Amino acid sequence: METATPNYFLIIGGVLFVMLNVAALLIWVERRGLALFQDRYGPNRAGPFGLLIVAADSIKLFFKQDWIPPFADKPVFVLAPAIVVVTVLMSFVVIPFAPGVIVADLNIGLLFFLAMSSMGAYSIILGGWASNNKYSLLGAMRGAAQMISYEVFMGLSLMGVVLLSGSFSLVEIVEAQRGLWFFIPQIVGFVIFFIAGIAETHRLPFDIPEAESELIAGFHSEYSGMKFGMFFIGEYMGITLISCMIVTLYFGGWLGPDFLPPIVWFILKTLFFLLIFVLLRASMPRPRYDQLMEYGWKVLLPLTLLNLMVTAGVVLWMSES
Repeated sequence: METATPNYFLIIGGVLFVMLNVAALLIWVERRGLALFQDRYGPNRAGPFGLLIVAADSIKLFFKQDWIPPFADKPVFVLAPAIVVVTVLMSFVVIPFAPGVIVADLNIGLLFFLAMSSMGAYSIILGGWASNNKYSLLGAMRGAAQMISYEVFMGLSLMGVVLLSGSFSLVEIVEAQRGLWFFIPQIVGFVIFFIAGIAETHRLPFDIPEAESELIAGFHSEYSGMKFGMFFIGEYMGITLISCMIVTLYFGGWLGPDFLPPIVWFILKTLFFLLIFVLLRASMPRPRYDQLMEYGWKVLLPLTLLNLMVTAGVVLWMSES
């Protein structure tokens, strides 16, 4: 059995440090980006370019009253926000940021990612149920249906990548893209995975579990202080995770011309998709709940199955020719 090396612990510490800080920085990026897209100023008072607004928000959350409603199921109420942060951080374990820069190169890395994303649904369900509040419970029920449904399409959309690479290991999937990035032969799978990723992270336009015009704040209506902060951080880490997975599965991961180091290519590609998430929030209207579910089961499911059959047929034909 191999012993853990200092370099291994350095990678774990680096991934933890970067991901938690990226979530904080994304708050500023989103607020400035939304201001730019919507022709307004955004945060511009606290520090240069409003950068210290992140520190101000963090301090406010730490010192805000950490109130637990007397009618809530307290153990579950406290546990729910931790689940979303832990499951997202666990998913980063299998992502290869560059050659050798990975916490664990599992041969079932893709299945591990899907398993952890499924576990994230528990945070919304338990948080809404434990709050003992009708609005929270409605948000939790919406969130459960939305996340479980779109996990189906997310998993099926990835099978085309598995067929082309012949592996569930994310490192091998990246290596298989040296000749051609998979977003070209798997353009349908990429679009479906991206849409499902938005629904999984319940970001606009699919933020229906926390639709403020209908449900106050949805599943986290009763949360305050750092418990609310953990839901908030979990959401931003979630969009970072989906962006990293898109880059890894469809855009060659760390692969790129030699004039930049591999990890820089990975970061640049990930930043591009993070900005797409921000742009979507600035520009897209929210559909009705029934429209979201109908779109998933009547449009995305047939497309994923068709994409899977066509990909399997092409792979079989090429292997025999």
